[in-house]
Formats: sequence, C-alpha cells, structure tokens
Amino acid sequence: MLSPGIKGKSETVVDNSNIAKTIKSGSLEVFATPAMIALMEEAAYKSVADEVGEGNGTVGTYLSVSHLSASPVGIRISCESELTAVEGRKLIFSVKVYDDVGLIGEGEHHRFIVANEKFQNKANQKLKS
Repeated sequence: MLSPGIKGKSETVVDNSNIAKTIKSGSLEVFATPAMIALMEEAAYKSVADEVGEGNGTVGTYLSVSHLSASPVGIRISCESELTAVEGRKLIFSVKVYDDVGLIGEGEHHRFIVANEKFQNKANQKLKS
C-alpha cells in the first residue's frame, strides 16, 4: 500500500558521462543538471516500484528543482527521495541531492501510476499517425 513516508535512494560518481560538457547542458566539467534530475527520478521511481501493483509503473509528470552547488569529476553524489503525498494515482516526492560536501540540489517531483502495457501502446500509436 502506498502511503507517505516511503523513501528511496540513488547514487553515482561524477565522471565524463554525466558532466555538463558531455550532456551538452553547459561547457564545464561539473555534474550536469540533467544528470541530477535523472538521479532524482531514479530514486523516486525505484522507491515505489514494488508497491504500484503488477503490470504497473510510474512516469514522471512534474519536476521543480534547484541546483545549488557544482560538483567536480570524481566526487560521489547521492539522492534521497521521500513520498510526501498520494493523491489517487498521483505521487508527490521531496527530493534532495548531496555530494560528499553537502546539499547540491533539491526539489519536488510528481509521478503518475500507469498500466505499463497500455501506456506503451498509446505512446507507440504516435508512430502510426
């Protein structure tokens, strides 16, 4: 049963694959904001994956974040998510991201529970238009 308080975590190390220069979100060799957002989504979706029912998953529908501090290549990054509200099929998470020194990002993330096969089929219909 989904209820507020479910927590998740995801981790990475800043390397050439997730820096702004590589992702093309900037020209510097620091942890990219899009990579931070992906880490936030990963922590949230994994935290509830076993709770949404067989054949179901979640999709991200909203994200409001602040990227507060730069993180260089080689530093560890961790994200913590917490489910703060359940509104029918809408799930609301608080997300915080840290490097080895402290808080580097935070925000709110919404996910929506979907039937995986139905959702995928609907998306695939766009190819037939």
